Amino acid sequence: MSVNSKSGAALLGIFIFLGLTVLGYTLGNAAIQYKLYDRSVTVKGLSEREYPADIVIWPIQFNVADNDLGSLYKDIDAKTQSIRTFLEQNNIAPNEITVATPDITDKSAQQYGNNDRAPFRYTAFQTVTVYSQNIGAARAVMSSLSQLGKQGIVFNTNDYESQTEYIFTRLNEIKPEMVEEATREAREVAQKFASDSQSALGKIKRASQGQFSISARDKNNPHIKRVRVVSTVEYYLSD
Repeated sequence: MSVNSKSGAALLGIFIFLGLTVLGYTLGNAAIQYKLYDRSVTVKGLSEREYPADIVIWPIQFNVADNDLGSLYKDIDAKTQSIRTFLEQNNIAPNEITVATPDITDKSAQQYGNNDRAPFRYTAFQTVTVYSQNIGAARAVMSSLSQLGKQGIVFNTNDYESQTEYIFTRLNEIKPEMVEEATREAREVAQKFASDSQSALGKIKRASQGQFSISARDKNNPHIKRVRVVSTVEYYLSD
């Protein structure tokens, strides 16, 4: 019995040793394969296009001064109507024109003990805004607005609030195509890298889409928008 027990124990030990050896080889080979599979390359793809803006917001601002408040309001109304008429005659629809409440300042109430009297007691600041999808018409009339200046309307063009704004609203329409283009470009870069490193390009490990940016093409053409997106993609590599 003692001999049989020792033989059985030895045989069991051999099987355990062989099992551990095979297990060790299998785990080691799996670790090597995993490490090879974990090789990757991260690349970026760019999609950049130009589109015309959809909407123009054009604030037309002017100043009026007078010593009589009633005369001041009449002057504001007359000049506002002149601007409105001029815009409508130049293909701006009436419903695309809005008029704000005038901002009136009483200079005599702001003397604060200063004996120097202002030339005019009242000054008014008025804004007529064009909000239109007809950008061509709006830009055409902008260049001819000086005709109203010859009629005595003093326009304010240096204030930040008087800057014209162009808006691009069709981003959701072009997003899928631009993301596809950026991803395709990223894959081409990754494929070139894999080829140069004598590797094979595998599946996507992870990907992220950058923020879309919309900016004016240049300061002279703010109505033309440059839309840009960068996609970052990580691919597996294998020998």
